[in-house]
Amino acid sequence: MTSVANLQPEPAPILACTISRDVQNFELLIDDMELELGESWGDLSFDDAAVFLEQPDARGLEFVAIAVDAEDESDLGRITDIIKQAKSHNIKVLLVANQIGPMALHQLLRLGADDFLPYPLPEGALHETIDRIRKPAPAQPAAAVPIAPQEPGTAETMPHPGFKAKGDRDAVVLPVHGLCGGSGASTFATNLAWELATISKEPPRVCLIDFDFQFGSAATYLDLPRKESVFELLSDAQSADSDALLQSMLTFNDKLHVLTAPADMLPLDIIGPEDIGRIIDMARANFDFVVIDMPKTVVAWTETVLQRAHVYFALMELDLRSAQNVLRFVRALKAEGLPHEKLRYILNRAPKFTDLGAKSRVKRMAESLDIAIEVQLPDGGAPVTQANDHGLPLSESAAKNPLRKEIQKLAKSLFELNKSVETARK
Repeated sequence: MTSVANLQPEPAPILACTISRDVQNFELLIDDMELELGESWGDLSFDDAAVFLEQPDARGLEFVAIAVDAEDESDLGRITDIIKQAKSHNIKVLLVANQIGPMALHQLLRLGADDFLPYPLPEGALHETIDRIRKPAPAQPAAAVPIAPQEPGTAETMPHPGFKAKGDRDAVVLPVHGLCGGSGASTFATNLAWELATISKEPPRVCLIDFDFQFGSAATYLDLPRKESVFELLSDAQSADSDALLQSMLTFNDKLHVLTAPADMLPLDIIGPEDIGRIIDMARANFDFVVIDMPKTVVAWTETVLQRAHVYFALMELDLRSAQNVLRFVRALKAEGLPHEKLRYILNRAPKFTDLGAKSRVKRMAESLDIAIEVQLPDGGAPVTQANDHGLPLSESAAKNPLRKEIQKLAKSLFELNKSVETARK
């Protein structure tokens, strides 16, 4: 006769644990953990975690999700101990943060958290993170072997830039800032950088830096992977050097060097003004042109970028929201005594030459805002979206597109102006 005890199902092995002061403050995390792991997860308080992680049962954990919010900033010491304890037992650490300050977040990430998620959790984010955590780490080669050049976007290990960091350059810094959603700032920045990098038979050394840590598109528009080393660079920019910066970059067609946005969405204030300035200074010392794709949001380090910029491109459209945002932006810069005269306004999707009514609207808009719209970019239409989706600059997919021709013209004028300035210096 079968024993009743033998009919009892085996308890599901615990594969993961949430660790928090009160997990009820993270209801979405509970829902996602149940969806992904069923009954194979548990919940621990900070006190219980310190004890459990030393027990034999903890050896079967795949990862722990440490959930923290603003109230936990006063208890960082205990949380950092838990992270160190988990890492010492080779347990992956996922950090879930809700409204925690950038300095505290920076400190926790530097201790070795394997991944980070903002709270509330984006849809599907935990699933993607767990898949990434479960992937085995790539085998390390026994010795350094030169990496053969590959096609853009085919692998995480793209070729290292073909030069050594000597600090012998003094680049022109060209940030690009969209003053409204959908203004085409990232498309403009990507194509401007590529046009500069291919401007002549002996082109200048150009890099594109994507400082939109949350929704940066440069990697997508050039079909490049997002390297984990970008996050490492941003997390420890104070001790990074030019070699670390170059190692974090990828190359597109062996001509354009790109520092993509991180793989995961990060707070824009995860890095401070001093660190942003250090990254720009290192890039400036090793390139001839540094094009920076800025987030639309104005943050604490926007001033740092503006101060280092030679020209600060502000993209807008022919509509009321752009006009209002120009006024807000200029008013904010003037209130802080910042060099608003560096702004160069670019009108995207400008009216055609034959549209006289719209042309007069452009003129009235510039006069009412007391600005000069120095560049008017035509509407490139569907080929622009197609080029971005295929990960190619316009010159490679739609060379005769009117938008491409206008950006090429601007790149040529910037190149020639910089060349004449260098000649005058010599």
